Amino acid sequence: MLMFKAFATLVCLGIAVPAWAQMTPVGLWKSVDDKTGEPKSEIRITEQGGELSGRVEKLLRPGADAAARCTACTDERKDQPMVGLEIIRGAKKAEGKEVWEGGKILDPESGKSYTLRLTPTDSGAKLDVRGSIGPFGRTQTWVRVQ
Repeated sequence: MLMFKAFATLVCLGIAVPAWAQMTPVGLWKSVDDKTGEPKSEIRITEQGGELSGRVEKLLRPGADAAARCTACTDERKDQPMVGLEIIRGAKKAEGKEVWEGGKILDPESGKSYTLRLTPTDSGAKLDVRGSIGPFGRTQTWVRVQ
């Protein structure tokens, strides 16, 4: 009986830990176009030193130019290739919450940067990405690829 309880505990931990580990923005995400609802790109979010960074890994729109550049960007990302472009910078985990904030997100189509808030939802399968300027903003829901 003791052996069964130990096995059952290990199985429960094996199931709970991966689900808990996914409640983070770190991973590969599919962004969706606000207007069409179609997949737009894949964004890989990584963490280094407690800060998140996100780069465009792949363009998904039909007919998207793999050599496209960020012509609307106004900082050091101006004219940089879209694939590999860093669009998320500096978000940190809020103390005691499953929310990452304080960073910036770049809209490469307009060249504008917005204050960022990332909130994993649906057991980590989705990510609410909110970009805002003051009280005004919008939220996109990205879907986890990995």
